Amino acid sequence: MADDGGAKTLNAFLGVSRSLSGRAWRQRPADAATTRAHMQTLNLEEPLARALASRGVRSDQGQDFLTPTLRSLFPDPSSFMDMDAAAEAILNTLQAKANIHVFADYDVDGASSAALLVRWFRAMGHELSIYVPDRMTEGYGPSAKAFDTLKASGADLVITVDCGAAANEALAHAAAIALNVVVIDHHLMRSEPPRALAVVNPNRPGCTSGQGNLAAAGVVFVLLAALNREGRRQGLFAERPEPDIRQWLDLAALGAICDVTGLTGFNRALISLGLKVMSDWRNPGLRALLAAAGAEPGPAKSNHAGFILGPRINAGGRIGRSDLGARLLSTDDPAEAEALAIELDALNLSRRDVERAVTDAAVRRVEATGAHADESAVVVVAGEDWHPGVVGIVAGRLRERWRKPVIVIGVDPVTGLGKGSGRSQPGMNLGRAIQAAWESGILLAGGGHAMAAGLTMEGARVPELTAFLNERLATERVEAVAQDVLEIDALIDPSAATRDLFESFERLAPFGPANPEPSFALSGVQAREPVAMNGGHVRCRLVGPDGASVKAIAWRCADLPTGQALLSGQGGLSVVGRLKADDWNGRKGVQFEIEDVADPRMI
Repeated sequence: MADDGGAKTLNAFLGVSRSLSGRAWRQRPADAATTRAHMQTLNLEEPLARALASRGVRSDQGQDFLTPTLRSLFPDPSSFMDMDAAAEAILNTLQAKANIHVFADYDVDGASSAALLVRWFRAMGHELSIYVPDRMTEGYGPSAKAFDTLKASGADLVITVDCGAAANEALAHAAAIALNVVVIDHHLMRSEPPRALAVVNPNRPGCTSGQGNLAAAGVVFVLLAALNREGRRQGLFAERPEPDIRQWLDLAALGAICDVTGLTGFNRALISLGLKVMSDWRNPGLRALLAAAGAEPGPAKSNHAGFILGPRINAGGRIGRSDLGARLLSTDDPAEAEALAIELDALNLSRRDVERAVTDAAVRRVEATGAHADESAVVVVAGEDWHPGVVGIVAGRLRERWRKPVIVIGVDPVTGLGKGSGRSQPGMNLGRAIQAAWESGILLAGGGHAMAAGLTMEGARVPELTAFLNERLATERVEAVAQDVLEIDALIDPSAATRDLFESFERLAPFGPANPEPSFALSGVQAREPVAMNGGHVRCRLVGPDGASVKAIAWRCADLPTGQALLSGQGGLSVVGRLKADDWNGRKGVQFEIEDVADPRMI
């Protein structure tokens, strides 16, 4: 056994201190007393109770975790700094019949946030105008030019959603032209807030709401509750019904899932209950997009939002018209919804081709230069004419490949300007590092949060940025490597990989950050009938020593050590993965989705 992992190595699960992806394995730690309490209080079998305890769910939190409710978990809107001021400013402007616009980011969270506001205003008898900046020509977030455009169109109040908290200069310009702004955001921001009537952000320094894991759509959902409360105070519902915001929980869930937010507390309730609302598919845009994707309606799961709906909504902002997603989610016209859904589905197909080309080029460039070497803390790669709409997706793919923060930058060969996006590794705060690079003058613009960031810079300064980030993140990299452990819930045999086991652990859903999908280990298995598929995927059957087997697939790994081990067909492998439903042709089975492989001969 290797001697480079300290205590981590001593606790190596199945003796795996370094898998073929470079990770150590360990059983997910769980407090024994808490496990027993969950068994007794919730009447759970030991494996499920242990999994609950291992996710940090205390003995008094189990019921709220398994069956979360808004009644028990909804925060007081007033606990958010400036929330009351925001609600009052918005309603006063609405009462004055003034011109209100929502300024939204072009991703799913921005589109969901905008649609939530549009639907609330529509219930109040007012059509809210939407402004979404063009990714290619305007970049991310508010700008002086955008505010000038809105002012010229007659806007009296602009509500920014999923952006604006760090746009100090742009909001100072809005104030100078007498354009009122309310900011609703969740991204990291400077200690000095921008000039606005209100800046609502659970990650704002000094905010005591304790809701920093919310996506912007979650913050907007709380704003809708605050608007209803302020409306009651002003007597607005004496002659009209108060909007029932629960009908729009599907939009709050969509934004939270696609922005990869932590599934704890109130945010977990939003997603869990939102998926139940989504399951009715009453939103014309979501229903039309599901049909355009060729998916069947039914109970909504996180993968509906994250892998079917989300990429298509994002496609508009990435390589199409930036407002398509917000329009789709806010329309009540089935014909318009169908047309928008078809357009977004087509754009998503184009996006995949562009993404694949940029990914291949970026991998070749990084591996040729050795920029992914173990001693580097971060990978920064740039290329001319790489589409800025896909660099974030590519960064995420490469982060999975090299297990360290990756920033991918597309440089305009005419202007020399680079627009980039980064994805980080747990334990490394990329947003803070990008903010520091901006403060140091390396970037023209930049910001984000711990796990993702965006930037604009002069392409010639990429080497300078690379050196800055490698130095800045070196210490965090050491800690992140120590934390890069694959945690496992249970060891099972292929014969135990059944639909019953899958469904019992589904009680922990929805899954995401802070509530990972249950992971299972198989020991001493052979990958039989392995096939390399298009896209670099590997399909096989995992066969145990007793001959029992389970169908399996590993994504995007055919050229990596994990995929090569599977394709070799060798026996005696240890494999970690997740159980997925396999309902093809009504079979109600399972498939094992492989995440990592270890070869005992190499441990």
